[in-house]
Amino acid sequence: MKFTKMHGIGNDYVYINCFEEKLVPEEMIDDIIAMSDRHKGIGSDGVIFIMPSEVADARMRMFNADGSEGKMCGNGIRCVGKYVYEHGISHNNPLRIETASGIKTLNLDVVQGKVESVTVDMGIPILDSKLIPVNLDVEQVINYPLVVNNQEYLITCVSMGNPHCVIFTEGIDYLNLEKIGPLFENNPVFPERINTEFVEIIDDKTMKMRVWERGSGETLACGTGASASVVAAIYNNVFTRDQEIKVILKGGELYITLTSDNHVFMRGSATEVFTGEYKLKNKL
Repeated sequence: MKFTKMHGIGNDYVYINCFEEKLVPEEMIDDIIAMSDRHKGIGSDGVIFIMPSEVADARMRMFNADGSEGKMCGNGIRCVGKYVYEHGISHNNPLRIETASGIKTLNLDVVQGKVESVTVDMGIPILDSKLIPVNLDVEQVINYPLVVNNQEYLITCVSMGNPHCVIFTEGIDYLNLEKIGPLFENNPVFPERINTEFVEIIDDKTMKMRVWERGSGETLACGTGASASVVAAIYNNVFTRDQEIKVILKGGELYITLTSDNHVFMRGSATEVFTGEYKLKNKL
């Protein structure tokens, strides 16, 4: 099976062109886990399948490193846009990509036939606690006290197609995410597990973020997490709408805007690293 390794500011995935490869992702869970392994496989935060779509230019299916399927991936969809354009699947600009959380529109910054950066309309954030979902008896989880491992955290929960729990704190570089992350991910308050962002405010247009992703652990970047964190900051009166916020992550920088009409736009790079072939464990 042919594959392409790509990353969006360090959030890396194995990309498979299902316009050429006739594969069924549900039958490849063992291979997805094996490919993602950083010591014995290709090494990635997961696997993304680029597939034909009846309603968009292409369809994206994203699987975490543990084999679980995610509904959306902000860094991943930028790389899908780059792949679809540069590999001739579609030269539309903007592109429309079908995901499990709806069709997303991508505006491509193209220089001499190469996609340098991508701006994604991430859609309207969800703050209804039942839809995220969060098992708390409040309509919206904004600056809500939650005790985890005998420590109280003030959490704000947002869904950008997948669920996020945002915590504003200081000294995030020194947090032990290997210990703290799983305590949030598997907390019974979050019935579908949760992605958790620890955010430090730098100035009136800049924040710094670390993320623990469900099914993958700490990653260098998370596009939906950065989007959710900016939304959470605005609902906590830290930032205002219609201004672009710089989000500094371990892997690089993303730029997020929540508009007056309640749409989130994410701008960032997409990078192709290498291509190769992988021998599937099971014949499909």
